[in-house]
Amino acid sequence: MPAWTDEQFDIVLAFILRAGVLLSAAVVASGGAVFLISHGFELPAYHVFRGEPGSLRSIRGILDDARRLHGRGLIQLGLLLLIATPIARVVFSVLGFVRQRDWLYVGITAIVLGLLTYSLIGG
Repeated sequence: MPAWTDEQFDIVLAFILRAGVLLSAAVVASGGAVFLISHGFELPAYHVFRGEPGSLRSIRGILDDARRLHGRGLIQLGLLLLIATPIARVVFSVLGFVRQRDWLYVGITAIVLGLLTYSLIGG
């Protein structure tokens, strides 16, 4: 497999970031529309604080709600996609640097990926 030029690498990285942001925006917008259709005419009770339901506090719960086309679940899924976008960029960067055989940047990017993973899972 031939090594990528810096320009090819930058174009693919830009596509990943653009696609991730546009996809997450579309999912959040559709979730907002569904939520407003379902709850748009309800009067808010500002004197009562209601946090997120327990079902939306885990990835599995968010995916279940989004699969059922619930507005809150779709909005949360869009936010998860937005968080995943830069992580996908870092993963792709590791693969791209391996393809370019730039071992210093492979190491640095792998450390960044490890720190991101730790902060999301264990931190």
